[in-house]
Amino acid sequence: MKIFNIFFCVVFIVFAALQYNDPDPYVWMPIYLYTAALCWLAYRNKFFPGAYLTGVAVYAVYALYKVFDTNGLIDWITKHHAQDIANTMKAETPWVEETREFFGLVILIVVLLIDYVYARRKIKK
Repeated sequence: MKIFNIFFCVVFIVFAALQYNDPDPYVWMPIYLYTAALCWLAYRNKFFPGAYLTGVAVYAVYALYKVFDTNGLIDWITKHHAQDIANTMKAETPWVEETREFFGLVILIVVLLIDYVYARRKIKK
């Protein structure tokens, strides 16, 4: 778990840094840095199950919004036939940007849920 958490801590810090040229860095930088901080704390054997669940809840609501939003996940699947979203680094169309953001949230949720389960097991011992 230490390798898992230090890996994702670094990855999420890099993701946050890459948001500087995004149209909404004030939203995405804190999102990535929140999870990076929790991964760093988990790496140091400091666990906060409530903080994990808070992140999961907030990110899940935002991901759900990204599913149904105009140019969101459903739009990408139905109107744009699941166009390749990893073709280029630049998101040239809004549905590519929204879909990438959705999958970013999914990654964050999965990491926080893994840390939550691990923390619950560790605390019970």
